[in-house]
Amino acid sequence: MTVHFIGAGPGAADLLTIRGRDILASCPVCLYAGSIVPPDMLQYCPDNARLVDTAPMSLDEIEAEYVRAHKAGQDVARLHSGDLSIYSAVAEQIRRLEHNAIPWTMTPGVPAFAAAASVLGRELTVPGVAQSLVLTRVNGRASAMPEREKLESFAATGVTLAIHLAVHALGRIVAELTPFYGPQCPVAIVARASWPDQIVLHGTLESIEKELEQNPIERTALVLVGPALAGIAGRESALYDPDYRRRFRS
Repeated sequence: MTVHFIGAGPGAADLLTIRGRDILASCPVCLYAGSIVPPDMLQYCPDNARLVDTAPMSLDEIEAEYVRAHKAGQDVARLHSGDLSIYSAVAEQIRRLEHNAIPWTMTPGVPAFAAAASVLGRELTVPGVAQSLVLTRVNGRASAMPEREKLESFAATGVTLAIHLAVHALGRIVAELTPFYGPQCPVAIVARASWPDQIVLHGTLESIEKELEQNPIERTALVLVGPALAGIAGRESALYDPDYRRRFRS
């Protein structure tokens, strides 16, 4: 028996990886976060699978489901939205599994920032403009930010910022980033990327609060900030330059 953690991707059922789909199809038990994993993702589960919505459950209750399945010798597919590597709360579940000597695996998924960039039609790293992407968030009830991980510290480098779980703090984001990026720096808010009801707001640090006021978004949104979002022409990558020498080109 094994618990398989699966990154469900940003929402669209066809953005689940083939490996994730095949694992879902093989597991008699599926635990999923019903608040952020779309119901049509469950179409890949066996017809008689035990489906458990973990949205209202505590960690102790989730652990109990793993132990029950372990005793029954049933593999478990554990669906998490986006990718497992960030903000997934997988680590604490793994600690419980290891305490109970229950095997586990991890299958990555399409992360929210990648889905948002696709929706926007933007590359988040542009030569000569920004070559780094910072995935971060702000203080929240679930988890406080370390003192050293301030938005101002990241903003001082001019990188592209992908700020998760923070649309409720947009005023603070604008206030902290404007001194570094300037009021005309482009901003995009993408909510429920790849869902049928996805929402995309465009603006600048100066205008984005008004955009949000006119189009309220409460949660499940990503705030992207940085000059790369403008789509301005930076220096072309040397990768495809005819004079760029590499082993695959004579």
